[in-house]
Amino acid sequence: MFSQWQAGARHGLRSFSSSGPARAGIISNIGRQPITIPPAVTVSPSPTEISVKGPLGETAVPLMPFVKLSDTAPNTLSVSVENPRERKQRAMWGLTRTLIQNAIVGMTEGFTTPVYLVGVGYRAALEADPRGACDGRSGQRLNMKLGYSHPVFVPIPDHIKAEVPFPTKIVLSCTDKHKLGLFAAQIRSWRRPEPYKGKGIIVGNERIRMKTVKKK
Repeated sequence: MFSQWQAGARHGLRSFSSSGPARAGIISNIGRQPITIPPAVTVSPSPTEISVKGPLGETAVPLMPFVKLSDTAPNTLSVSVENPRERKQRAMWGLTRTLIQNAIVGMTEGFTTPVYLVGVGYRAALEADPRGACDGRSGQRLNMKLGYSHPVFVPIPDHIKAEVPFPTKIVLSCTDKHKLGLFAAQIRSWRRPEPYKGKGIIVGNERIRMKTVKKK
């Protein structure tokens, strides 16, 4: 192999693997995977979106004009694009497949993520929001002690379900994975984990790369 590379280098050529997209065809490893539709889910596609209805509610995923849906098998949905050689279409291929899959999971099982409060004196409690349930609020809020001179109050949106089984653990649930991640990031922004003692708000299985303190 090394001698072949040397021969190619003398002629100004570069060595490439034969398994590249030029030989195997341009595909999306995520987009080409079929989507299994559970019996409790109803999928209704249209030219602009696909509607997903399940036991936990109903949602819709927007579709680009070049995205094509097909039934390759019973209770199975396949996603494709008109021209996978175009960068935008190739990117939307896998993204659309992921969004549809997340919508199906959200309408049947939902998504849950834990949030941990790591630090001396860090704790959280769930309480009623004095402003009540309006303007997208659920009527509850998180009361967190994060080392500041004042408590931190975070209103819980009406599409998020929050539980506090322990003072240092918050469990968030939602049917929309994207909205769940946004709200978890909002809570994390109040105390981002620091890399020296590992203190802060940690979402899910997030790992903190610790740094060593240099001694003089």
